[in-house]
Amino acid sequence: MNKEGKEKAESLELYERMKQRLYSKEPLFGDGSPFSELLQTMVNKMLEGEIDHHIDSDLNINKRNKRNGYTKKQVITQSGPIEVSTPRDRNSTFEPELIGKREKELHSGLDTQIIALYAQGNSVEDVRRLIQKIYGVEISAGKISQITDNVLPEIEAWKTRSLQSFYPIVYLDAIHFKVRHEGVYSTRAFYTVYSVDWVGNRDLLGLYINQSEGAYNWGLVLQDIKKRGVEDILVICTDNLKGFSQTIQEEYPQAIVQKCIVHQVRNSMKYVDDKDAKKVVSALRKVYSAPTAQAALSAFELFKQQWGTQYGYIVEQWEEGWEELMAFMNFGTHIRRMIYTTNPVEALHRIIRKIVKGKAAWVSETALLKQIYLALMHNEKSWKRTAYNWKSIQREIMYLYPELIKKHIK
Repeated sequence: MNKEGKEKAESLELYERMKQRLYSKEPLFGDGSPFSELLQTMVNKMLEGEIDHHIDSDLNINKRNKRNGYTKKQVITQSGPIEVSTPRDRNSTFEPELIGKREKELHSGLDTQIIALYAQGNSVEDVRRLIQKIYGVEISAGKISQITDNVLPEIEAWKTRSLQSFYPIVYLDAIHFKVRHEGVYSTRAFYTVYSVDWVGNRDLLGLYINQSEGAYNWGLVLQDIKKRGVEDILVICTDNLKGFSQTIQEEYPQAIVQKCIVHQVRNSMKYVDDKDAKKVVSALRKVYSAPTAQAALSAFELFKQQWGTQYGYIVEQWEEGWEELMAFMNFGTHIRRMIYTTNPVEALHRIIRKIVKGKAAWVSETALLKQIYLALMHNEKSWKRTAYNWKSIQREIMYLYPELIKKHIK
């Protein structure tokens, strides 16, 4: 049989194997797959074409050069591992373009798939098993870690990027995770700075990790965003962390601090008898849902008359934080809904928890930061959107704070 007839017979045999593979319902790619074999044949033929072109070019400029055998190696592809025979030339001037001499992977999107799987909360070992199951490709845990580490420069650039000079609303909150440090697993606070800019776009200004959540550490966070360009913030929404307000005022003395009403109500209900719970919640709701600051004060006086004797600690809590709890009363309906609670940033944290819910702990702070960053960037649509009714909020801010707007908005 001549060469042409042999190639035709081989093509027919490969076609039959591919058809059988499709009908067998087995994975299309991986060890023993005719699709992987087809790719292997194509790659090797393309490398043959590359060296033929290279040697012809050398001969055209009067250089003596010829083939000098092959170097064989296994290459990882999205279709499974393949055997590649890289041609050599006598002058050692041939540099293949398709797969470099030292490369062990045909860039076919596998890196992207690994990062996408990791971004969905899968551990390195989970990713390794999934890649093997889906593509029939065996990749070590170390290689997967190396691939995901490629995003670290991107994370560093994102963490240090310049920010806008003015943000109308910034939410500050922390979420906690288990991280291994010096061989021991301990809790780490993951600080989140979530914002709404002048045109109503929501964004993350930064993600920070520290050993615990505290006012001092939040001060370091605020110093960082100030260093990156944030000169003024109109409203900063926080929970009731002790010393938080003082820390904020040190860095942004003109900012309005709005303590979370939802947190406050939750704290108020800790020691309320079950039989009184609904009535106490209803009475407190009349306070923070009042139409004006004066109406809220009147509702609170009524609350004190009804429940002050039995639940005096609630009265003390609200009186102590009254100014910052009721700061939202100085605004209209639309902006009130956005600032009376830290729920927006807690919703962001719920997204994170949902993605990484199967992960008990991380091997390092870097691994934690890497996975949460990737998870958030791959799920931007769920948190990076324009605020509702923002035009009306813009008009109100322009009316109430003309000098602030004149300073920052050109």
